[in-house]
Amino acid sequence: MDLAGRVAIVTGGGTGIGRSTCIRLAKAGARAVVVNYSRSVEDAESTAADVQRLGTEAMTHRANIADEAMVKAMIAAAVDAYGQLDLLVNNAGTTHFIPFADLDALTDEVWDDILSVNLKGTFFCCRAAAPELKKAQGAIVNVASIAAQRASGSSIVYGVSKAGVVQLTRALALALAPDVRVNSVSPGLVSTRWFSRNFGQDAAAAQEATFAKSTPLQKIASPDDVAQAIVALLESDVITGQDVVVDGGKNVAYQALF
Repeated sequence: MDLAGRVAIVTGGGTGIGRSTCIRLAKAGARAVVVNYSRSVEDAESTAADVQRLGTEAMTHRANIADEAMVKAMIAAAVDAYGQLDLLVNNAGTTHFIPFADLDALTDEVWDDILSVNLKGTFFCCRAAAPELKKAQGAIVNVASIAAQRASGSSIVYGVSKAGVVQLTRALALALAPDVRVNSVSPGLVSTRWFSRNFGQDAAAAQEATFAKSTPLQKIASPDDVAQAIVALLESDVITGQDVVVDGGKNVAYQALF
């Protein structure tokens, strides 16, 4: 698919992987990008401004993707503004940091918070966008995680939610075929501002260096590395129902141990 002239929505588009995806879409010639956010209005506006400087139209739209009514309103606003919707990148997500052994900390509230955004929210966006994407013969990319494939990540619930995203991707690839292609990416550790903010600059840098040494490519992914994979899947005409791991080969090395 040639992305020139296409209209895209990127959820969680103001920062990290979402921001890099918006920028790459603009560089690929997209006509317009809708930068979704739930709280980070300044970041979303900054991303939209950078997209516009690249010659692509952009608008921000606040919506909590766990709220289906807000999701439907976002899709409608995009179509009202640009007359079409061709691409959807489901990047928005949330988590709680809970040690795996602390099962009592996995409360109903934790389950509901993570699943409502990461899994149900992704589905809400896909379902609401599907009619327009079918008209456009468009594409969806969902952002999952390497935690979907092995017992790792910030919490048990997070990994379960991302495993659900991968299975949802497969199911929607069948449900929306042949009109819409649906794929996912599963990043490993990604060097983002969020990571540094939660762990501290020095601790984050040390963990990144250690992780990089454990990968065949001796590096960890940047947000732009993940965005590159996302845009490649949007551009491909014959890939659907697939999950692409973006982790410097770490998962291959892990599997080789067993």
